[in-house]
Amino acid sequence: MFDYALHFIPLAFAALLPIINPVGSALIFLGIVGPEPPTVYRQLALRIAINMLIFIAVIELLGAWILKFFGISLPILQVGGGVTLAAMGWRMLNAPDATPAAAAIESDSHAAIDKVFYPLTFPLTVGPGTIVVVLTLSANASGHGWSDILLAHVSIFVASTLLALLVFLSYGYAPALARKIPEHAFNGVQRLISFILLCIGVQIAWGGLDTLLRSLPH
Repeated sequence: MFDYALHFIPLAFAALLPIINPVGSALIFLGIVGPEPPTVYRQLALRIAINMLIFIAVIELLGAWILKFFGISLPILQVGGGVTLAAMGWRMLNAPDATPAAAAIESDSHAAIDKVFYPLTFPLTVGPGTIVVVLTLSANASGHGWSDILLAHVSIFVASTLLALLVFLSYGYAPALARKIPEHAFNGVQRLISFILLCIGVQIAWGGLDTLLRSLPH
């Protein structure tokens, strides 16, 4: 019984890791939050990690029912989430140049905390891709009895907890990355991060659009 359920831990971890991508997302997180004090980054990272676990737990238990209730298909969710990420990246890409020193003067820790769910938790850390993967894992978490199903879902949550820990460490220590970036390269890195975020959004949106186009009658 336990052997059947425990194989979902590495399965869920391997499936969610490239979607959540804690280290890569930390660089985008750094670009959105800016040069805040380390304590703000720790506080944000903890809240995002907790929100991420709650989000995954809700999707695992109620995600399919919620989408069905509102009549939203997974491809539509991908298109909407992808467009949201792309729009965020576009705004960052066209924002005025700023040096780390100037950004630090203008920084507002309360404004950063206000962003803890949107856009820092959703759709940056957990987005449409995460929903699709969690729903797929939940659909496959079936065995010969309720004990197998229960333990499989617990295993998925354990894998999510390990990923939340990685998110906390990556986001919480994101300022250490900024200290390694020379001031003259700051804006270039910001633009690069913004462009990557734009491309991620387009990729997610295209995945949903491609599925919708394939479903059209020939």
